[in-house]
Amino acid sequence: MEPAAVVIGLSAVVVAVRDGDAVVLTVRREGQLAGLPFGPFDPDAHRTFELALRAFVTAQTRFDLGYVEQLYTFGDRGRDAPLADMGQGSGPERVISVGYLGLTPTPVDTTAPDTAWADWARFFPYEDWREGRPEALDVLEPALRRWAGGRLEKLARARLLFALDGAPWNEERVLERYELLYEAGLAPEAARDRAEAPGAPSEALAAALGEPMASDHRRILATALSRLRGKLKYRPVVFELMPEAFTLSALQRAVEAIAGVPLHKQNFRRALERAELVEGLGRVDSETGGRPAELFRFRREALSARPVSGLALPLLRD
Repeated sequence: MEPAAVVIGLSAVVVAVRDGDAVVLTVRREGQLAGLPFGPFDPDAHRTFELALRAFVTAQTRFDLGYVEQLYTFGDRGRDAPLADMGQGSGPERVISVGYLGLTPTPVDTTAPDTAWADWARFFPYEDWREGRPEALDVLEPALRRWAGGRLEKLARARLLFALDGAPWNEERVLERYELLYEAGLAPEAARDRAEAPGAPSEALAAALGEPMASDHRRILATALSRLRGKLKYRPVVFELMPEAFTLSALQRAVEAIAGVPLHKQNFRRALERAELVEGLGRVDSETGGRPAELFRFRREALSARPVSGLALPLLRD
């Protein structure tokens, strides 16, 4: 028996901040769920994974990637990988997908058909705590308790990940939350991947679970958001999402959009001052709709001058 052929696919999570919300670049072919830009790696045509990724993202979306880093390799058996869409016919038995995270300061209109910037909260509505505890969690809680079925270990996981019974919220555990929903059979992708008849959740539960995506792209997106939320705290990566000149309010909104939590304004600005990562430009933004706000820039030269950490996230307490 010949071993199954293996194809290496590349997937891109491209994130930007638009109007104070975090958005991700999606591709949707007619009659299909939204997915991430993706394509196969051709070892004869492509010198590196990253060059291949940049080439097919531009071809699919007419959008040039800026900051890019490798995210993770996904190779679980049973992945519903979009091989036909990758030009591989019905495809081999096994697909390995290498995920990448890309950041851009401007969600440029791609003009490409079937391509759009989508608010990440469409796919993870329970992850946005900027206006307080999201209603989606109140809807999910009974379903999670039914899944736990009185088993203390399962209930403890649900409490820890979804902040039940007064447990604290950890914004970095996006992937673990999605994987628990998948394991519990609540995520719509679970029935599809197991070749089972999909359940019929109520309209409220379906909305609370979030919009499913093609293949395993929602898992890849969850991995990217977990990585990005954690990285905010130890690398100044948020500035890859900012224009050259920005107000401190816009910077705070960008951090909140990615982290999904509200920040204490004065403490955030004190932390910025201590970190010495920004400096004033001596001019103001008169288009803020209120009192003109001073414009700042990221001191990129600090990256080569000394070890630089990320930004503190002083939460706004009730």
